[in-house]
Amino acid sequence: MIYLYAFLVGGAFCLIGQVLIDRTRLTPARILVGFVVAGVILGATGVYKYIADFAGCGASVPLTGFGNALVEGTRKAVDEQGLLGAFTGPLTAGSAGILAAVMSGLAVSFLTKPRAK
Repeated sequence: MIYLYAFLVGGAFCLIGQVLIDRTRLTPARILVGFVVAGVILGATGVYKYIADFAGCGASVPLTGFGNALVEGTRKAVDEQGLLGAFTGPLTAGSAGILAAVMSGLAVSFLTKPRAK
């Protein structure tokens, strides 16, 4: 059942994004930022924990999960380091995902040839 729950919750996030693309004048970049901010807000209020417990990777893989990871990293770093953790926590928590995005972009750049639009 966890696979079904992950599919449904992840699909709901995709559905929300598609409706925003189709029905609003928001750019995809603003929608993506909105998803990260929503994850931060839901993580800070403690709601995202319940969503992630219910859906597993269906909630932790999308951009909302990245926002939640930033909040959790900040919370943990502040508990360990005090105020300095508010600055280092999000960077530490998000570094693996950022590195994966940069490295995959670099790998694709070696395999493809750019062309003018």
